[in-house]
Amino acid sequence: MNKQRILAAAAAAALATGGPVAALVLSGVPATAMAATTPSAQANVVGQLWSAAVTNTDGKPQSLAAYKGRPVVVNFWASWCGPCVAEMPELSAISREYAKKGIQFVGVGVDSASNVKTFLQKVKVEYPVYIAGFGGADLARAFGDQAGGLPFTVVIDANGTVRSTKLGQVKPEELRRTLDAL
Repeated sequence: MNKQRILAAAAAAALATGGPVAALVLSGVPATAMAATTPSAQANVVGQLWSAAVTNTDGKPQSLAAYKGRPVVVNFWASWCGPCVAEMPELSAISREYAKKGIQFVGVGVDSASNVKTFLQKVKVEYPVYIAGFGGADLARAFGDQAGGLPFTVVIDANGTVRSTKLGQVKPEELRRTLDAL
């Protein structure tokens, strides 16, 4: 398990510093990874998100289906991921900025409930955070995160269409452009 965490952290660090893995970064409208799929396949992937088994920080089962029909930014992250932690304040600020437009941000922790709970006690995050455990990595892969790296961010419009995906730390100006187009 420690070896997996070390490898994931190394991949995330390479992304954050623009290393060779950065070539795997997916972005654009429509999302590069999703553009080649059929609308029904894309709807299936979004449906997997809505039905995913997630919990709150107290371990109580939750559902992401409440966000269906709304534009949503889903950020897959982990407390041990440096770039994930670094982008949290910016994501919180952007979530406040776009809340008036009806855009909801959601964090999906690819981590343990105890790690996420401890992290959230130290760092204020302005949007709901759920825990998917390491199964969250499978969800991110379904959206095109074939490298399995974190952070991984997905923008879904109100119709359930994936508008963009981003492997690595979010660039605020790129995210704002995507959100302005919704």
